[in-house]
Amino acid sequence: MAKIALGSSREAAQLDCIKALVIEFIATFLFVFAGVGSAMAADRLQAPALVGLFAVAVAHALVVGVMISAGHISGGHLNPAVTMGLLCGGNITVFRSILYIIDQLLASSAACFLLQYLTGGLATPIHTLGIGVSYMQGIVWEIVLTFSLLFTVYATIVDPKKWAQAAQGPILTGFVVGANILAGGAFSGASMNPARSFGPALASWDWTDHWVYWVGPLIGGGLAGFIYENFFIVRTHVALPTNEDAF
Repeated sequence: MAKIALGSSREAAQLDCIKALVIEFIATFLFVFAGVGSAMAADRLQAPALVGLFAVAVAHALVVGVMISAGHISGGHLNPAVTMGLLCGGNITVFRSILYIIDQLLASSAACFLLQYLTGGLATPIHTLGIGVSYMQGIVWEIVLTFSLLFTVYATIVDPKKWAQAAQGPILTGFVVGANILAGGAFSGASMNPARSFGPALASWDWTDHWVYWVGPLIGGGLAGFIYENFFIVRTHVALPTNEDAF
């Protein structure tokens, strides 16, 4: 059973943590900039719904794959749900995960405010539930979609016996993000990422259904991390230093 290490505030002063936070901010910023930017471009061009959805899915698939690779120093989480999944699998401390999530939210917000400025004040499209989709349905959609995302992350990147080579894991993760947007975009919005939803909501100051995009992804990500780490990975060493407090 994976242990969840608490960590300590000393981590914030460590050079490797500082570098990781800087890289995580940059990678998340660029991911959200391209992802939200593609949605804004589709709206501006008044693309048909299906064409717009496909364009947004492709943009997210491409930028996710690239930014996970580019952000390898931090692990390229880009997403509080990914951080939660790795935390539940014992691959990151509680303290560092909190720093990562704050970092991701700040990066997403900065990207969305910059997009508003660069587009002359266009609204940043927020994630909302589709017509006729209840809160419970939306949460389940987000749980399933985020579970598939974290399952892919663990299977292709985290698992030491992964089939995929180092360069393939991020690409395959991008593919599943794109596929999930095509599958769930019309229903829940297919966020899978609280930070990706937070930035546009803050910039537009529209919090409609926003809580759904925290509850669903964090449950789905945490569940996938816990299940994969404890049932499918066999480690010959602990994931985190043994001198960390754990429970």
